[in-house]
Amino acid sequence: MGLLNKNNDNNEMYLIVGLGNPGPKYELTRHNIGFQVVDSIAKKIGEKFKRVQFNALIAKGTFKGKKVILAKPQTYMNNSGQAVGSLARYYKIDIKNVIVIFDDVDLPYETIRVRSEGGSGGHKGMKSIIQHFSNSQEFPRIRFGVGRPPGRMDTADYVLQRFSKEEEKHLELYIQKASDAIFDVIENDIVHAMNHFNGS
Repeated sequence: MGLLNKNNDNNEMYLIVGLGNPGPKYELTRHNIGFQVVDSIAKKIGEKFKRVQFNALIAKGTFKGKKVILAKPQTYMNNSGQAVGSLARYYKIDIKNVIVIFDDVDLPYETIRVRSEGGSGGHKGMKSIIQHFSNSQEFPRIRFGVGRPPGRMDTADYVLQRFSKEEEKHLELYIQKASDAIFDVIENDIVHAMNHFNGS
């Protein structure tokens, strides 16, 4: 699969991808925070996830006059790139307009980080997306800090647990913050969003 054309005519369309696993078992876990963020965005722009396309639940809408496609891959985390790559190619979306939101154990809880590009950081969902973009890392991402597992708990077990009661008290606030960061990227640009959100 070839790298997406960076000079196509679809510069006003964005693909916003929340990473997670399908099914009620995983619904409110740390690993599914990407799904929760795109659910919040869908609500804000008055859209719902009504259809499945390329193994992803999708919703279509507009924000500030720009078309947006929201996606929740249903492939399970480790194969997220199958859905993301297919959607981006089908809609001919510039790779720099593909924004991915995912959980990050290397960031403390309550921390949001916006990046214009970068590696997977060991996150298997991100690794899959990079592979399906012909190993290009040049797409924006929102890292949602979920903190390190306590003691000797396995990282995989930790991210598949729900947030603690204490964390849940402020979770909606940080979901809102991540949503605002994405809106900032679309309305302004990635540099503006990094300057605004990475210092907070």
